[in-house]
Order: sequence, then structure tokens, then C-alpha cells
Amino acid sequence: MLDRARDVWGLDADVEVVDVEGLVSSALTLPRALGLVASVRDALVRSDGVVVTHGTDTMEETAFLLALALGPSAPVTLTGAQRPFDDAAPDGPRNLAAALAWAGNPAAARTGVTITFADAVLPAIGVRKARSLGLEAFAAPTRGPIGHVDETGVRRHALPAIPEALLPPDVTDLPRVAVVPQYLGADAADVEAAVHAGARGLVVAGFGAGNTTPPVTAALVELLGRGVPVVVTSRTGSGAVAGLYAGGGADLAAAGAVMAGDLSHWQARLLLAAVLGTEDDAAEDWATRTRRWLADAGATPPPPPRDGSTGRK
Repeated sequence: MLDRARDVWGLDADVEVVDVEGLVSSALTLPRALGLVASVRDALVRSDGVVVTHGTDTMEETAFLLALALGPSAPVTLTGAQRPFDDAAPDGPRNLAAALAWAGNPAAARTGVTITFADAVLPAIGVRKARSLGLEAFAAPTRGPIGHVDETGVRRHALPAIPEALLPPDVTDLPRVAVVPQYLGADAADVEAAVHAGARGLVVAGFGAGNTTPPVTAALVELLGRGVPVVVTSRTGSGAVAGLYAGGGADLAAAGAVMAGDLSHWQARLLLAAVLGTEDDAAEDWATRTRRWLADAGATPPPPPRDGSTGRK
């Protein structure tokens, strides 16, 4: 892999290999994922870029957690494989070579945390696993690849929006945030169970652009009135959310729920947990902090100026 990265893509760098943990990604916990974040921080002190090999099941979440922790860092890219090493045509070696080439190339400057997979480089914010078995396993549906690494070389197409780091270096765990799905005839049982289990906040995977059933809407509005944070995403897998429907998303938005833009439920869960886990009594409320981060990440439009002007000149 290293030879290919050097011969085909012109990698000119020394590579240090560090074993952090041998674990299938479906078995990762938040404390262990935050331990990986700490290892990447340490590696960035002595290197100009980092490649993390990772299982594909939870790669989108670890990538997002790294983005929350590192902000506009030197290049950090995650990669892995859809096929095992003993397959007749494994994809891991090419993916790893491409990731090394990306992390060591000047084109990767100012791109922060990414996923390099199947020749594409995708931003950590907004990425999701889109195929269970196909080689093009990851997609960023509303953002697209910011670069490619293939036989033509290393090419960057865009610079992603990267907010400042939200997680301080000493965080070892985050508060419990539950994801509540919406489906035909959903009642409030899942909402009630999540709160009973100790969730400090909820992410609702809504219909369409962020709609919910009447019983769920009523339960969430009541929780928002009690100060329980609620973030709304879409179960569609692509596109932003908005409070459009009376009796559903519009009622939630009016009650103070935060619309998560194009983030998946799983990334929105980590964002809300990070906001709740780093609260300061003197700081802004959870909703303001969450909305500002989403706007800085390009997930939602920036808020209008406080003086009511359009901001145009």
C-alpha cells in the first residue's frame, strides 16, 4: 500500500504505524472512540497528517466525533474495507494507499477530517454509510466528494466548512442522547422509554423534512417545555429538515426543537451529546450553541443579523 501511494500518487513522507485498538467497529463505545480521538490528537503533534483504519459500521460516527474534537486540523482521514483481506478482489489495500496519498498531499491542507473510500474523499460532517456491501460504501448526499484519489492523481474539488472544535481534550465520555425513530403509527412509547432510561436529550428521526406523528409531537413538545433538548433529523437519508407541517415539525420548531440540517440521526446525536457534555453555566443555552455549530458547518443557513438587516451591501 505504501509503495503504491509513493509510486502512483507521489507520496513523499515517512509513515509511522501506531496500533490503538483491535476491535470491530460495531463494538465501539463512546469512551473507547474518545480514546481514539486522544490518540489522533497525540499523532497530530508529531505529524502533518493522520490516517485511521476503521471498520465501516461506525466509521461515519467516529469521523464526526473527530471533527467535533479537532475542528480545522491538519488532514485526518479514515478508511477501511468492504471486502475481507482474503477476498479474491479486496478493496482495503487500494483504499489505504489512497488515504495515505491524500493525507500526505498538499491538496489536503485545510480539509480537516475526511473519509477516503473507493477513490472518493468525503467530508466527515454530513457523511454516512450508504451501502451495506457495495464498494462505494460512503456518501455525503448534500455535499458530495471534496476530492478524488485515482490513477489521474490526487485532486481536491472543494474545501469543506469546518467549525471550531467543540470537544475539549480531556473529555472521556458524553451524556446519553437517544434516537427516536418515526414510522407508520408511531406512538410516544419510544420517547417515554428513552427519557425513563436517562437520556438527557433526544434526536427524532422524522418523516420527510422532519415531521412526526401527533402522539410523538405532543410528547416532544411537552419535553421541550420541561427543558429536555430535542433535535430533528430526516429518516430519508438525504436533504435538510425544516419545521413545515402543523401538528408535526412546525410545532416542534415553535416549541424550541433544533432542526439538524443535513446531519444523519447518528451524527446529530453526537453533536447534541457534545453540546450537553460541555455546558458552562455562563455560556449560551444548548439550542443556541447547537444552531451556531450547524450554521458554521454549512448544515443550516446562518442566522439573520440581529439588527434585522439582510446583511447585503
